[in-house]
Amino acid sequence: MLPPGGAVLDAGCGAGEPIARYLVEQGFDVTGIDFSETMIDIVASRFPDHRWIVSDIRDLDLNRQFHGVIGWHSFFHLTPNEQRGALAGLANHLAAGGVMMLTVGPTAGETVGHVCGDPVYHSSLSIAEYTRVLDDLGMTIVRFVPEDPACDLASVLLARKQG
Repeated sequence: MLPPGGAVLDAGCGAGEPIARYLVEQGFDVTGIDFSETMIDIVASRFPDHRWIVSDIRDLDLNRQFHGVIGWHSFFHLTPNEQRGALAGLANHLAAGGVMMLTVGPTAGETVGHVCGDPVYHSSLSIAEYTRVLDDLGMTIVRFVPEDPACDLASVLLARKQG
């Protein structure tokens, strides 16, 4: 759904593995943001020909638009209210016809999981709420796959900006 060589924002890029690497290898013009300076230093050393910015998805202002935005295993760490605000910021960074892919929860709620024994917060709006919020932002959900077996049971939301 992206044009060849299109501009993609990796929101919550971390150290760039595996999402940024995949996008770079596919020939996309990748810009990544992460609030961790350490992660940005790592990804910049791995892919020095792309843009890596210390920034917070909750108050994103890059003064440019992208053909695509991806928030893979990053967006769902925001609270429900933070997600509503971040969706507006992400939509503002999408060009007309651009697409956004996010991992979200399969249903509305908040939970604490564990990674390497450490607690990790997750939350999600309901698909009806994502639909409403995105519609208000001029976006349409193209597909929602809860607990997709092809994606290690991640729930994946794909939306397109009208225009």
